[in-house]
Amino acid sequence: MLADVDKPREKLKKNGAQNLSDLELLMAIVGSGNKQADVREISANIKRLIKKVGIEALTYDNLSNVTGLGAAKVTELLAAVELVQRNSSKDGVVVSSAEDAVALLGDIRDKQQEYFVCLSLDGGNRLIAKRIVTIGTLTASLVHPREVFADPLQDRAASIIVAHNHPSGNLQPSDADRQVTIRLKEAGELFGIQLIDHIVVTKTDFKSLNM
Repeated sequence: MLADVDKPREKLKKNGAQNLSDLELLMAIVGSGNKQADVREISANIKRLIKKVGIEALTYDNLSNVTGLGAAKVTELLAAVELVQRNSSKDGVVVSSAEDAVALLGDIRDKQQEYFVCLSLDGGNRLIAKRIVTIGTLTASLVHPREVFADPLQDRAASIIVAHNHPSGNLQPSDADRQVTIRLKEAGELFGIQLIDHIVVTKTDFKSLNM
């Protein structure tokens, strides 16, 4: 049994987390072992898994295959990893409202044609990418879910916000606007990517169809 001074949690308390090795940090998170494996063995196996697949690729399934790691601890590890990833990028643009999205749409507001744009967001509502999907008069046939969701699926996005401009300056959503919104929302449910909003912008104003 480790002496108290050598236990990772005691070492963290005394010296700070920055002075622990990766293995010790994992041991501090795992906390204790069980009949299948002791805490050091469990932590070492997690460390090997991270080295093999990368921390971003940790999943419930691959962590569940670590001998001695129970379901409760798997969820704690995944929650900790996600929290760190969400807050590790100081430059990440968080899009948590229609206003946040509109701030990213300045380049299409004065266009003479309709530009249909898709914003891919991660689970923390951080912007992954902004892309122009189509240029031209908006119709349900023109804006096909396949074209809208192709890149967000590659991005592993958790959600999207779509937007388009009205060169006429009229903010009133058209029937086509509403049909496209319904179609994309239904497709998003199938793809597992939530459509958060569809926004219409003009030179001076905007209208949210969902929020």
